[in-house]
Amino acid sequence: MTRLNRYLVRFAAIAMTGALLAGCGSRPVTGAFAPNTTAAEGTSIEELLVVTTRSQSEAPGTLFSGERANQRDFAEVAISIPPNHASGQIEWPDSMPGDPARHMVTRKASYLNGDDGFRAAVRRELAARQPKDRQVFLFIHGYNTLFAEGVYRFAQVMHDSDAPGVPVLFTWASRGELTDYVYDLNSAAVARDELEQTLEDLANSGAREVNVLAHSMGTWLMMETLRQMPPERRKKLSQKLKRIVLAAPDIDVDVFKDQMRRIGRLDPPIILLLSKDDRALDVSSLIAGGKDRVGRYDGDKELAALGAVVIDLTNLEGPDSARHSKFAAFAAIGPRLTEVLQKDKLTVSGNEAAGSLGAAGKDLGSFVSSTVQVAVTLPVTLVTAPILLVTGGR
Repeated sequence: MTRLNRYLVRFAAIAMTGALLAGCGSRPVTGAFAPNTTAAEGTSIEELLVVTTRSQSEAPGTLFSGERANQRDFAEVAISIPPNHASGQIEWPDSMPGDPARHMVTRKASYLNGDDGFRAAVRRELAARQPKDRQVFLFIHGYNTLFAEGVYRFAQVMHDSDAPGVPVLFTWASRGELTDYVYDLNSAAVARDELEQTLEDLANSGAREVNVLAHSMGTWLMMETLRQMPPERRKKLSQKLKRIVLAAPDIDVDVFKDQMRRIGRLDPPIILLLSKDDRALDVSSLIAGGKDRVGRYDGDKELAALGAVVIDLTNLEGPDSARHSKFAAFAAIGPRLTEVLQKDKLTVSGNEAAGSLGAAGKDLGSFVSSTVQVAVTLPVTLVTAPILLVTGGR
């Protein structure tokens, strides 16, 4: 068997596995947004705003399809989380409309009236929060993601992380098909201007700050959007962009290096969530001619030298067998890690630094050397000069 044939057989096997997993009583193509009004005790509600470049769907209870629109569209949804929710998981209904006592279900879903309706909704949600919580959390999904998947995954992340602020999903026109990688990539490309406008809308909304989590191919969209901005506009936007997290980046390493050089160092720096056992990015690398993807690149110190904070999630258990969605599990421990990262930005050393941790030091470990190494009982490793997050491992 030739090397090419071996690659093709390997790709087919992985793709078939993914297809089988996708069909196990989950991933509803239609009907996920028909409101479920069944009463259930112990549930919690996550209310999300949606910006999309998808076309509206004619299927009942679906809102948007995987086809491209020529402009932004908007919606607001409320997703119910069941009392038996497991961190990192989406409890999909076996069939619609689902049981809110056991499943994540939609409580309400409706379109918003254009740009003005979206901007008004963001301002309304910000005004309803305490001043310290008047921030925005923007999520950009990745390849092979149905509209319902993007919404439900973001609801899960918001619930597990207990993140403050207004949740906004930017969902571009992915068809949710393993075989449509090139279509998805082109859909991400044509969404750059719309994402740029969305970032500017959020920065001008009155929010104290805007935090971004992008996953997989969505990281390429985020980086390309930043890259295309004129420097003065990017500099102005960066005053509100307080945290950019790129999870499992499906970006050619050489392309990423070029993007980072063009964008320049940001303050705070971009955070990369990588995993060296990411099977989906192994396939992506194959499709891309064998080029390394950032999300499973082993030159993490090289990436840190470009100005990024690199967090290795290889030892973290994720919700999928492809090991591509570990950010969903990271949501539950992310706030604890953020506590460490925010303590004086870890720029001091020795006993002074240890003292600055205060009460957090009792739970999250202690400084162990003058080069500012922090021992933390979390299944992640952080690499960025001069900080090294040493984990307890598994």
